[in-house]
Amino acid sequence: MKMGCPSCKSRDTGKIGANQYYCWSCFKEFNVSGEEVRVYDVAEDGSLVITDAMTDEMEYGTGA
Repeated sequence: MKMGCPSCKSRDTGKIGANQYYCWSCFKEFNVSGEEVRVYDVAEDGSLVITDAMTDEMEYGTGA
């Protein structure tokens, strides 16, 4: 199943690590731990800056 972006709801995402994903539409990185989701901006130096933390259920889809 493809993970939908919690920030922009796009399905144009990719898995980059264990429970870590990247959105190609809004260029945010996010990780999932249980029901908690954290969204990060990627800084110019490659570091991650947290922008949002959510506890809502994630939306899964087929990527279609």
